[in-house]
Amino acid sequence: MPPFETILAVLLAGFALSATPGPSMLYVLSRTVGQDRVAGLASAFGLALGGMALAVATAMGLAAVFAKFTWIVPGLRYLGSAYLIWLGIGMIREARAAALADLHVSEVVRKPVRAIVWQGVLVELLNPKTVLFFALFLPPFIRMGEGNGSVELQFLILGALVPLTAIPSDMLVVFMGSSLAGAINKRRHLREALGWIGGGLLILIAVNLHLGVI
Repeated sequence: MPPFETILAVLLAGFALSATPGPSMLYVLSRTVGQDRVAGLASAFGLALGGMALAVATAMGLAAVFAKFTWIVPGLRYLGSAYLIWLGIGMIREARAAALADLHVSEVVRKPVRAIVWQGVLVELLNPKTVLFFALFLPPFIRMGEGNGSVELQFLILGALVPLTAIPSDMLVVFMGSSLAGAINKRRHLREALGWIGGGLLILIAVNLHLGVI
């Protein structure tokens, strides 16, 4: 079982990434506005399922790598931390431009709930950026040695937390619908601030993984 501070760090990093408007949020918004709330919930559920499946697959693969090639563990840890810093700097650099861009809801073809769920799963599974995120995001949080639990269990727990962090923002999108898009478009300073806060939080988490300041 990962320690509480590690679980908290993963949750905070996940919330920082999911709270800023992105492709997944727009997908759920388009389904909600273009069809109805049930479709929005189905799309959010599909994305979560896809994220869970990807987290399990990535976790098991990385756990095998950790067990077989122990010499690669420090390298992956530093590479993952550098990736978090890169994400954070990117969020800060793009905060201004993202705040100035309008959120537009794409037109969607009405589909049954089951089809929407599977579409959400495929959207998440076939996104190469998501695969890269899991492969580089998880290793810095894994602790080796006795007393830290099995590597497989740590990967599974932490990997499962990542898609769960997107659920609150997805639910907000579903129940507020187009009014949320209008509110986000009007409050550009808030969007920019969220980009700075989220980016700074990711950088702080990455640095703290090695320095243990907090």
